Amino acid sequence: MPEVQTNNATFPPVRACIFDVDGLLINSEDVYTDIYNNILHSYGKPDLPWSIKARQQSRGREGMLQLLDWAQLPITYDEWTAKVSAQYELFKTCTPLPSVPQLLSNLSSKTDPAVHMAIASSATSKTFRIKTSHLPSINSAFPQECRVFGDDAAMSEARKKPMPDVFLLALGRINAHLGLGEREVRPEECLVFEDSVAGVEAGRRAGMRVCWVPHKGLREVWRGREGRVLEGKSEEEEKEKDMNTRLGEGQKDKQSEEQSHLWSEDGWAEMLMCLEEFDYEHYGIRLNYT
Repeated sequence: MPEVQTNNATFPPVRACIFDVDGLLINSEDVYTDIYNNILHSYGKPDLPWSIKARQQSRGREGMLQLLDWAQLPITYDEWTAKVSAQYELFKTCTPLPSVPQLLSNLSSKTDPAVHMAIASSATSKTFRIKTSHLPSINSAFPQECRVFGDDAAMSEARKKPMPDVFLLALGRINAHLGLGEREVRPEECLVFEDSVAGVEAGRRAGMRVCWVPHKGLREVWRGREGRVLEGKSEEEEKEKDMNTRLGEGQKDKQSEEQSHLWSEDGWAEMLMCLEEFDYEHYGIRLNYT
């Protein structure tokens, strides 16, 4: 297919789609919030606000330590994680988010030429199995060899999102299993699907295009500053913010706060309200229903 133009930038057709899982494909971010709040309430603490959760999402141990610093609980990191693990049964209630089964079915089985599929998640492979063992629409879309999780032997805590490693590893797995004679997929031919701010930055750092589909709570935190997220520059801003300061305050982006579909100025990233709005043709992805 021909190259695609976005905001005066020209891109090759997408040949690979790399997905986060929690809060993007399934409603597990809400389940995580319930688990965290259960623990916080047991110590007389208030609900976890999205201004703090935004700093914790997808960041592994570092993100959880930020949450604990805010909560000021009389327990260690290991004690916290044990309390979280004790409630893993709640993940068996996870369901796909709207339009996800159809999107995954289309991308994994109806594209011509075929689009490669991979997972790149900060969560562990164990929790992924708990969350999705009852969800065939999720499991059937991704080859086992193209799944990278936070406990992957090639990953380390220091290299989790917003570092690009998990996406580059996923691309490496895709390229290691290409068909005979197929040209390697380049980063700019990859489309990352993410819900977290750290994930968007990781995708941008990997040199990939990004489709950001944030939770409504996260959208509210970054309202008016979505462009900074899409540019992959949110990390530098967060370093300037106190943990108790609402991330969305301060100077607003030029784009209207009321817009539900935004593009980065360089055309490398877009924000959607839900995956139902995904435009295959815009990314040079052709569907064949025959």
